[in-house]
Amino acid sequence: MQIFEVIERVEFPFMETKEVIEGVLVSDIISDASDGKVFLLVDHDTKRIWTYNEPQSSLKVQIYGGILAGMLRQQLKLFYRVYPLNMHSQADTEFQELMNKQLGPGRAKSIEEKDFSKKTPDKYIIDTSIQNPHLKKAIEYINQFPQPENLIRRFIIIGGQIFTDEEVTEAFVKEEIISIKPVKLGRLNNGFTLFKDHNYSTRLIIKDRKIQGLELYIKKDDKSTPLELQVPVIYEEKFNKPGSLEDLIRAFKIPDQLPKDNIEEDSTKKE
Repeated sequence: MQIFEVIERVEFPFMETKEVIEGVLVSDIISDASDGKVFLLVDHDTKRIWTYNEPQSSLKVQIYGGILAGMLRQQLKLFYRVYPLNMHSQADTEFQELMNKQLGPGRAKSIEEKDFSKKTPDKYIIDTSIQNPHLKKAIEYINQFPQPENLIRRFIIIGGQIFTDEEVTEAFVKEEIISIKPVKLGRLNNGFTLFKDHNYSTRLIIKDRKIQGLELYIKKDDKSTPLELQVPVIYEEKFNKPGSLEDLIRAFKIPDQLPKDNIEEDSTKKE
């Protein structure tokens, strides 16, 4: 197993890798002390290149990591495949197995400035079109990723749709079962939208070179007040309000006799 750290440069090509040779196990390198770094793990046993981003890694360095992982794959003659290690939580078996692998020499080499060809301006036409993913499949894929610790997901943006997490009652006959699911808030306006009511942490989800969605997180202890809307809003009543099951059963029960007040009212009407 070889590990390479993604290094940001000031000048072209603005990125490179440095092989990490200290340590015996992968867990000696990837730990809480390495916060903010991006690593590429080359597993020669399974022919896999794992990308790993720390929770505080900058978006720019994460993008560099994806580019360098592709260059490592080309260097190894395309026999290797690239996988995101962040897909697995630290409690997953596959994550733990990787952490316990021993570091050692391999045929992957650090990517340096000489490995980049000088870019020629306006030589290529780049297709910058973005296709919206299938909504249901995108949500399922996004929810496969473990939630960051000490953060709460406030919004999910997929295409032009925006969602928020909400507690949903799935069953209440035998016992109340509540799960948290994304609930659609609506469609974003044309133009641009600024989210300034909290100090958000953003997570961009990519699959097959397509943006699946953008998640906006806030800290669990965030006490800042959301911005107040300055436009009138009509709120819909929700009919699935939580309530007592005993009250529901009692509502359908036919009483043995009418209350006295009702009997007196009926007699007065007859007279």
